[in-house]
Amino acid sequence: MTPPKRASGPGGDRPLRADALRNRARVLEAAEAVFAAHGTSVSTEEVARRAGVGIGTVFRHFPTKEALLEAVFVARLDRLAAEADALIGAEDPGEAFFSFFARVVGHAATKNAVTAALAEAGIDVRETTAETGRELRRALGALLRRAQDAGAVRPDIGLPEVLALLVGASQAAEHVAGDDGVRARTLAVVFDGLRAAPDHAE
Repeated sequence: MTPPKRASGPGGDRPLRADALRNRARVLEAAEAVFAAHGTSVSTEEVARRAGVGIGTVFRHFPTKEALLEAVFVARLDRLAAEADALIGAEDPGEAFFSFFARVVGHAATKNAVTAALAEAGIDVRETTAETGRELRRALGALLRRAQDAGAVRPDIGLPEVLALLVGASQAAEHVAGDDGVRARTLAVVFDGLRAAPDHAE
């Protein structure tokens, strides 16, 4: 079970009140939408306006813009891990695996922009997301195994190869940003390489 969020700064060992938790969630949701639409250079004031809160509320939860970017990044990975977990019991394991792969790639541009901004600020993204990253890899590994057991994905592919393909496909998607047709065809090529040969399928 996820522990309650706690206040930032002095007295940060206090669990947040319900209204503070709601405000924090609104700020995170607004920040993700604003960064996705306008890039990470957008002002914190714009995030506050989108969330319908004062700038002071934003800074109470996220003392710096880097802290806000970091929280957005971690929240996105948390959500992806939860979505992957929810798909593990899907009736069609192959469809679950490929649809999740496509979803991750679809969010590549924003993810890569936030990653770059954090790296530029000197934040170790790998360290920051270590726990959430492990959960995401675990869930993705489960999706892969189920898809392979169902004969939908070739049996000689492991999680490291899938992660490498995800990185490559995400960079390709960012490169062709705005051209959904090229992105869809590129993904189709990747998926063709991942699919099991007819003699491996059930």
